[in-house]
This record gives sequence, structure tokens and C-alpha cells, in this order.
Amino acid sequence: MVHPLGGDTLATHLQAGIYPPEAFSGKPVLRELSIFIDESGDFGPFQRHSPFYVLSLVLHDQSDDISRHLDSIHEGLRARKLPQDHAVHTGPLIRREREYRWMGLTDRRSIFRMLVDFVHRCDVTYHSWVFSKRELDDSDRLVSAMSRELGAWIRAEYEFFARWERIVIYYDNGQKEITNLVNSVFNAHLSVEVRNVVPSDYSLFQMADLCCTMALLRKKIETVGLSSSERDFFSTPKASAERALKKGYFKTLDRKRFGD
Repeated sequence: MVHPLGGDTLATHLQAGIYPPEAFSGKPVLRELSIFIDESGDFGPFQRHSPFYVLSLVLHDQSDDISRHLDSIHEGLRARKLPQDHAVHTGPLIRREREYRWMGLTDRRSIFRMLVDFVHRCDVTYHSWVFSKRELDDSDRLVSAMSRELGAWIRAEYEFFARWERIVIYYDNGQKEITNLVNSVFNAHLSVEVRNVVPSDYSLFQMADLCCTMALLRKKIETVGLSSSERDFFSTPKASAERALKKGYFKTLDRKRFGD
């Protein structure tokens, strides 16, 4: 069994959090919920190229073994001449930036579809929020709005969260505002453990990145419209980018929406 870090030992499986350690210790297995958090956007002032801020959470019951799906995605990365621990970043993938600048459209679409299929196969759920930076015109107002929305969501779903004996939150500390938000809001309502995550070690964190991108694309279709690179990436000979997203990708992701 291949592990996201490349090894196949018990130690590397435990490090990745694929299985709860209690499953191998002879002790009763705790019900553990993992929450992977990612964001898209910045806390600067409203700009036409960055009108929104997105926050996404992916939730996974640690008793659900997804190792075979992890094996599949890492084999897919190797087949596309990428390291099996490569962290896919969907925004640059769509825009043909950074490590994807040498890739053609077919290969980049294939990687994106591979991530969407990974979401489809895994027993996970997600929740996303999209905030308008035009309405929340400074960082304090944006952080306050996110805090209110996240707190209200936790309270509304408290019965669900109360079922778990352990809740572990994973974030890469990419933005200090989100690190502070995660620590303050979650710990105000629940008893949680917060861990720093390296994106290449956790495919579920990359799933949170995908959820951010999809939520942003949906909001852009509803408001400012897609960019030229987004239209080029998603359009097909038979459908516009907007139709392809609505009929294909959005529909797949909607099946995983938390509470649905």
C-alpha cells in the first residue's frame, strides 16, 4: 500500500493520519473527525482581479479508509510525470502558472478531473463560504464576517460535532488571520486539536483547495463572470465553460456538500 509520503510502513500511515493510531494499539478506537481548511484570496483592499475571499472545510471520518483512493491519485500523478507527493494547486493549474506553465491543456484538464474524481470516490463532505471584498472593505470587517459565519455554522451543527471524541483541524498556516480565526472560533465552541499541515502530505488538504476554487468559480459565474483563462480551461466544443461547470463539476461536488 503506497502512502502519500511515499512509504508503506505503519509509521508513515500514522503520520499521515490515514488511520487512527488506536486502531493498531489494542485500545478502543476513538471516533475522530479530521477537518482540512484552505482559503483563496487575500486580506488586501478590493481589486477587480481579486473581488472575493473563499474559505473551505473538508470533513473526514477517520474510520473511513481512503488509502486505496490515495494510492490511485498518487499513481495518477506519477503517470503524468509529477512526483507522487506533488501538491496540486488548482488555481495555477487552470491559469497555466508556476509548475504547470509547461503543461498543455489536455494534461492540465486531466489532473483537474483526477482531483474531482478523488472527491467523488471519497466518503467526505465539505462546506464553503464566499465573502465579497467590495462589501467587506477592510481586513477587520472581513475577519469579523468570517468569524460570525463560522461560529454560526458550528452552533447550528453542534449536535453533529458533539458526536466525536476527537476533532483534529489541519491548516497550513498560510495566512495568520485564518490561523487566529481557526484557533479562536473553533476553541470557543468545541474542544479541538489544531495541527500544521504540509499540503503535499495530505490529499484531503488539496481537496479543500479544489473546493475553494469551485466555490470561487460558481460565484464568478453568478456575478463578475469567468476570466479568459477559466473559459479556455473549462469550455468544450459542445458546451460553454459555464455550462460545463454547472452540468459536470458543480454537480459532482454538490453531492459532497455538508448537510445535504
